[in-house]
Amino acid sequence: MEDRKLTVRAVERALDILLCFTRESDLGLTEIASQIGLHKSTVHRLLTTLEEKGFLIRNPATEKYRLGIRIWELSTHLPAFDEPAALLLPAMERLRDRLGETVSLYLRDGTERVRIQAVQSQQAIRRVAQIGARLPLSVGASSKVLAAYAPPEVQKALLEGQDWPSTVDRMVYAKQLKDITRLGYATSLEEREPGAAAVAVPIVGRSGNVVAALSLSGPVSRLSKETLIDYAAVLIEAAGEMGMMIP
Repeated sequence: MEDRKLTVRAVERALDILLCFTRESDLGLTEIASQIGLHKSTVHRLLTTLEEKGFLIRNPATEKYRLGIRIWELSTHLPAFDEPAALLLPAMERLRDRLGETVSLYLRDGTERVRIQAVQSQQAIRRVAQIGARLPLSVGASSKVLAAYAPPEVQKALLEGQDWPSTVDRMVYAKQLKDITRLGYATSLEEREPGAAAVAVPIVGRSGNVVAALSLSGPVSRLSKETLIDYAAVLIEAAGEMGMMIP
């Protein structure tokens, strides 16, 4: 039993190392050890194993690690039917071409959101969206959409969380969630980033459940409050078509 516990612990630690790369693309031994709270000698042994198996690559010049080819090999076998990121990409590209701004797709993970797909605007000044970015549900159009349609216990945990930003009024936020379910969309003007604006809508699958948030974002110089509201209707139509593609 003790050997099994040690084996499981090693697996958990190896997975914790891989999860560090959801936030950064290149990390050194000291950075990884600090993030997961383990001694550098322990982390070094795990890194060596992950490197040998192809899950990580070490740059000899910088002594930093990045995700290896095995990660990408695994990702290519995600079933397209079950994976919204791949399934909805063509529709997202059409939406980008129609409106000219960056289009993103988000899933909720607890009280956070994760960007699982993005189609970048082709304009010179544009909103660049990094796939894999993990963001809090407390600010942003997509965050508010995912929170508005989340179960009551998730909303409660979010609004009562200790890490709630001091710049956001909890009561105002709670009212916004009710407005979103009534209107069917959310907007944000420089809530998370100065100079950035966004509008987001829920994607409802054929099961009747909200499976993702579809957003359009760009600079406030092009996306005024009125423009965001106009674009909301376009996103709602696109999300309806996308939802028919998802179980």
